[in-house]
Formats: sequence, C-alpha cells, structure tokens
Amino acid sequence: MIIIKSADIYSPKYIGKKDIFIGADKILYIDDDINLKYAEIFDAHDKIIIPGLIDQHVHITGGGGEGGFNTKVPEAQLSSFIKAGITTVVGLLGTDSTSRSVENLLSKAKALNAEGITSYALTGAYEIPSPTITGSVKRDISFIEEIIGVKIAVNDHRDSAISPVELAKLATEARVAGMFSGKSGHVTVHMGGGKFDLNQIYEALEISNLPIGVFRPTHINRKKSLCLKAIEFVKKGGYMDITCSIPSDISDTEIINLAIQKQAPLSRITFSSDGYGSWSEYDEFGNLIEIGVTPIDSLLNTISKLSKDIELEKIIPLFTSNVADSLKISDRKGYIKKDYDADLLILNSDLSLNSVIAKGKWLMKENKILKYGTYEKSL
Repeated sequence: MIIIKSADIYSPKYIGKKDIFIGADKILYIDDDINLKYAEIFDAHDKIIIPGLIDQHVHITGGGGEGGFNTKVPEAQLSSFIKAGITTVVGLLGTDSTSRSVENLLSKAKALNAEGITSYALTGAYEIPSPTITGSVKRDISFIEEIIGVKIAVNDHRDSAISPVELAKLATEARVAGMFSGKSGHVTVHMGGGKFDLNQIYEALEISNLPIGVFRPTHINRKKSLCLKAIEFVKKGGYMDITCSIPSDISDTEIINLAIQKQAPLSRITFSSDGYGSWSEYDEFGNLIEIGVTPIDSLLNTISKLSKDIELEKIIPLFTSNVADSLKISDRKGYIKKDYDADLLILNSDLSLNSVIAKGKWLMKENKILKYGTYEKSL
C-alpha cells in the first residue's frame, strides 16, 4: 500500500493538491488528507502527478531495415519505457513483416505485460494482404487478448498501393471484430509523404458506410499541408495522431494552436512517439540517403515544450485520456480516478520525471530505476 501525499494532481483535469491511496494495482482513494498506519508514505508536496503516458505507436520488436539487415533496430527494453514515462504501450510492425512477424510482436507484448507495464498490439503491417496470426484480421482482433486493431500504410512509396475497396474491407474487418470483442477495432493508418494525403481514406469512406473514427491517421505532421487536412478530418469526427519526433515544417505547438483556432475538438487529437522505429530520408528517385532510430522519450519532452505556450490541463489529455478514450481502455487507463489502474507519473516542478508507478508498483523512484527487463542487467 502506498500513500502519495500533497501532490498537484492532473487527473488529467487539475483537481488541486490531494493524497492518493494505492492498494495492489488500483487507485483506492483520492482525498485531501489520507492517513493509514501501515502504508508507505511518499511526500510529493512539491511535485505534479499525471496519469502514466499511453504511447499507441511503438515498434516494440524494432523497426527499420530499409537500408539492409544491419539497419534493423533492436527490440525495446522495459527500462526504456520507464525512463520515458510510458506505462501503457501499443506495439506494431512497420515496413518489415518479412523478417519480423505478428507472432514475435505478440510475444514481446506479452513479455512487457509480464515485466510490469501494460502492452497491447496491432495485427497487420504496411502491406496488403495483412500479415496475421490466425489467418484473418477479424480473428486476430476477436480472439487474441492483446490485439486491439490493425496497421496499414498509405500514401508512401513503401506501401502496397492499397485500393479504396481493400482499405474499406480491412476497416470493416477491424470494426466488426472490435464490436465482437469490446475493443477499439481501429485501423492505424501510416501516412507517408506522397501525393494523395488523406484522399485514400476519404475514398474508402465514400464507398462504404464506415464511421470516420475507425481510421486513425498517424504521422500527420510530416508536412504542414497534410496537417491542415488532418485538422479538417478531426472536425468531421475523425482522429489524428501526431508523431513527436518527426522532422516537419510545422511545430507541435503550432498544430495545437491551429486546432484550437479552427475549433477542432482537442479530444480527438493524440500524440505518439513512433519509438524504436526508424526515420529515413530518400532522394527524389527513392534512394535511401540516411536512416536512424526514432527515440522513445519524445512524449515527455513534447509535453514540456508545449507547456511553454499552452495550459498543462489542455496538454496532458493528448498523451493520456484522449488515447485511452480512442482505444476503448478508458474504463481503467488514462485517468487518475478511484478504482482505475495505478499508473502514475510523479513529475518535478519543471516537468522532468521523478518517479513512475505502474500497476501499483514502483518502477522508478526518485530517479532510480527499480525494475529492469528480464535479461537487461545480464546482457
């Protein structure tokens, strides 16, 4: 049992200075003054507490490989998530589903769950037909506990030139499976920097009766023109996901201020890291110029940057509750509430990370990591 005393709490809405009582893996009580004889006391009077970050786009088995086998990114380790303040992650594949598979993605998600954070996964990858475990996207989402949606790529020179009909069929499979299983059943759509922008998604919507919210375009901030169209997509009822670390001609702060100015609901905007994926640059003929690894700690850094111009109460949901709502896990994740999972970040007044609690256990305490992945210290 843990009692965190006198912290400024963003639940993500600011609720003032409160105590939080944690028992087992849950938040049991939040009040002005909690005292219990046998609980551990953590004094947080000069600290800020926010929900643990939910990163819905991480290459947990590593991304990359487009520059040869030596450019494949290694898989993520538990301590990387802890240092980044990520207590819930959604793993997915990228360009490479030839030497990587949905099977090893799922096994990594299970490993992270066993090691101390919460992990989900997406079936599929860049191409059509989608790689799966059971033979169909619908069965993967319906029957595999950790799998909550599907990944596909469009508007990219590495995609499968998916047609509107194929995209609509894929989304229908995911949506119906989500209805069966009580999951989000969404389609994470990797947006490349090609000539179509969001047109392929709109065409799939045009030829079907799908709700706009089933499509979740990500990397929308790779160029300002795409970002502006994504804001309009949000105004129509869709979602947009901003990649923190992507090179762009528009800043994250500009995007959020534009969304506010254009009266797009911030509740349908999320951020993710694309962590352990690869960033790559190509020339006009499609030749690889440079490749590198995308950092996983960009969410906390982005919160800090955004807070210089935007109220913290408006920023925190973009990394926590908005993501939980969109993934249909907001009955237990993304908020600081009674009976919710005890996934908490304790921040210093400058928003740097001090401590991490996930599933009610200390993973980092006063800047010291207390939990490592199974083989991290022996490698």
